[in-house]
Amino acid sequence: MYLKRVDGPRQVTLPDGSVLSRADLPPADTQRWVASRKAVVVKAVIHGLIPESEALERYALSEEEFALWRGAVEKHGEKALKVTAIQKYRQL
Repeated sequence: MYLKRVDGPRQVTLPDGSVLSRADLPPADTQRWVASRKAVVVKAVIHGLIPESEALERYALSEEEFALWRGAVEKHGEKALKVTAIQKYRQL
């Protein structure tokens, strides 16, 4: 088995004790962004698994879109990323 050479860590331990690895990231061609996938990408960036620039390029995200995801997670948690809850959390 060969491991692909990557910059940075292959996995990080989150504050809750769980481990997040590059294998846990959604595929680069993801079209349907559910809250859990968005949260995994945000956690990966926050905890240093991948740099923000790599996430933006890999998932074809704008800086503004990613900043909204990150802000929602930091202020309200993963629940704020659900499409049905966007209006509720943006008003706060």
